[in-house]
Amino acid sequence: MATATATIDLNAIRQNWQKLRSMSSNDAAAVVKANAYGLGLKQVANALYAEGARIFFVATAEEGAELRSSLGKIPEIYFFSGHMVGDTELIRNYNLIPLINSVDQLSRHSELLKEKKFGVQLDTGMNRLGMEPKEWENVKELVLSLNPALIMSHLACADEPGHKMNANQLNTFRTLTDNVNIKKSLAATGGILLGPEYHFDLTRPGIGIYGCSPMRNCLPVLKIDIPVIQIREIKSGETVGYGNTWTAASKKRIATISAGYADGIFRVTGQKTRLYFEETGCPIVGRISMDLIGVDITGLNVEPNKLELINSKQTVDKIAEGAGTIGYEFLTSLGHRYNRNYTSVAK
Repeated sequence: MATATATIDLNAIRQNWQKLRSMSSNDAAAVVKANAYGLGLKQVANALYAEGARIFFVATAEEGAELRSSLGKIPEIYFFSGHMVGDTELIRNYNLIPLINSVDQLSRHSELLKEKKFGVQLDTGMNRLGMEPKEWENVKELVLSLNPALIMSHLACADEPGHKMNANQLNTFRTLTDNVNIKKSLAATGGILLGPEYHFDLTRPGIGIYGCSPMRNCLPVLKIDIPVIQIREIKSGETVGYGNTWTAASKKRIATISAGYADGIFRVTGQKTRLYFEETGCPIVGRISMDLIGVDITGLNVEPNKLELINSKQTVDKIAEGAGTIGYEFLTSLGHRYNRNYTSVAK
C-alpha cells in the first residue's frame, strides 16, 4: 500500500480534554471545528462525548449539522459564524445555536427563529467577529429580553501570557457583561492557561485537546507513517527532485516516500524536517513535490519499508515551527489521502 497512515489516539484526545476541563473553574466545552482540527469530526466528537463533553463549538451551520447527525439530540452545538442568510433551515432542523455577531444577524434570528436558542459574540478588541461595544450597548436590552444562552468573546493573544491585550480584553468583557446574568465564555485553550479570572462559566478547549501548543504536558495525539516506494543509490554530484536544488556531496542512498504537499507537508518544511526510522532521523533532500519526497537514508543499516514523519521525537508543533507556521495550520492541512487509523483504550 502506497498510502501514508495517520494514527489518531482518541484516548489521548479524551485525556487532554479532561485535563483542560479539570483546569477550568466551571464547565468546559469542546471545539471540533474544521473536521476536529483535521483529525476527523465524527470519531473525535464521539470520543469527547463519551468522555462527558455535552457542549460543542464549530465554525459554521453546515459543520453543526454534520456534528448533530453524528452525536444525536443531547449536546448543545454552537457555531461561531452566526445566523447567516441560508442558515435558517439548518438551525431549525438540526437544533443549532448561532452566536450572533451583528444587528443584522440579531434581526434575522429574532424574525425567523425567535423560539430557538442563540448566543451573542462580543468584539472585545480582536476586530474579527462579534458586536462592537457601541453596537452591543444599543441592543443590549433587546438581546437580554430574548434570553440568550451564552455571551462570549475571543482572546487575540492568549498564547502570549504577558501580552497586555489579554488584560485589556478581560476588562472590556467584564465591563460589557457587568450585571448580566447570562452564561459567559471568554477562554479557549490559551485563556484557560492564563488563569481562573479568564474562565467565567464556560471554557472552550480547542487546540490543546489535539496535543499542541500553547498546551504543555499534554499527550501526543497524532502519529504519521509514510511508505517507502523506492530506494536508490546515487553518486557524488547527482541531484534529487525538481529544479536540481540538492546535489549529493558523496555517494548516498535515497528513499522516495509516498507523500507530499498534497498531504499537507508544506514545501518549506523540507530544510528543518527529518523522517525517522526508530531513533534515527533522516533528512529530506530536494524539493517536496505533490506526492513524493526524497529522504537521505545513508545513515541506516537497513532498507526501511516506511518512515515516520510525526512521532515522539518530531511533534506537530516542531514541524510547524520549522515551516514557519503553527500546529493549527499543519493539522487542518492534512490531506484526505491518509489512511486514518483510530486507536482508543477502553475506560
